[in-house]
Amino acid sequence: MIEFNNVSKVYPNGTQGLKDINLTIEKGEFVVIVGLSGAGKSTLLRSINRLHEITSGEINIDGQSITSAKGKDLRHIRRDIGMIFQSFNLVKRSTVLKNVLSGRVGYHSTLRTVLGLFPKEDVNLAMTALERVNIVEKAYSRSDQLSGGQQQRVSIARALAQEAKIILADEPVASLDPLTTKQVMDDLKRINQELGITTVVNLHFIDIARQYATRIIGLQAGQVVFDGPVEEATDERFSEIYGRPLETQEDEETGASAHESTK
Repeated sequence: MIEFNNVSKVYPNGTQGLKDINLTIEKGEFVVIVGLSGAGKSTLLRSINRLHEITSGEINIDGQSITSAKGKDLRHIRRDIGMIFQSFNLVKRSTVLKNVLSGRVGYHSTLRTVLGLFPKEDVNLAMTALERVNIVEKAYSRSDQLSGGQQQRVSIARALAQEAKIILADEPVASLDPLTTKQVMDDLKRINQELGITTVVNLHFIDIARQYATRIIGLQAGQVVFDGPVEEATDERFSEIYGRPLETQEDEETGASAHESTK
């Protein structure tokens, strides 16, 4: 489903974001990418849908090169890739339903979407997506009236309404409390299992990675230093990924240990 062939990324200031990445992510996998801040997690994730352009190599999505795709071909490939951001990326003054319907813009003309002229089938699809994440009763509420966890579930519903074959989630629970984190991760896992949507998630928290992933990829300085099933992601392997003993690992966002931050 996702294939990295000798992918590297060098930023204009000379920083090496990714170095010689070779990965194949199969259809239906739930992959969690871990590593320190600056290890290349977001660069790797965002290169999949070309939010970040790579410097060399090639990325294929379902057998098609997104690296070389242009115009209509690029739009069609991107249409199959849903993106979930840490900051939710919703239009706060719009209703929940309108935000979910924005996942359908790739299927219609610009004029039609600007005017909000979505067919009934799209509205039904959006409502079904909201039901799947247990938030359908908020369909006509303004997005800025929702809690952070509810807003993140709206963004998941948007990806579902998009009928994405791949969901990319960049630190989707970094700003959420532990209970809401569990609800959002449960939604992502259930959707992955029930619909077979390939899911790739960046996470800081080791315990959550172990709980939800079928496969963990560890990055260090833009290189893959671990790639294996969750059963092989021992404390020793995580210590190698993070370059320090696990019990003293400080979470980059909260200043708390990774274990403590997930209790």
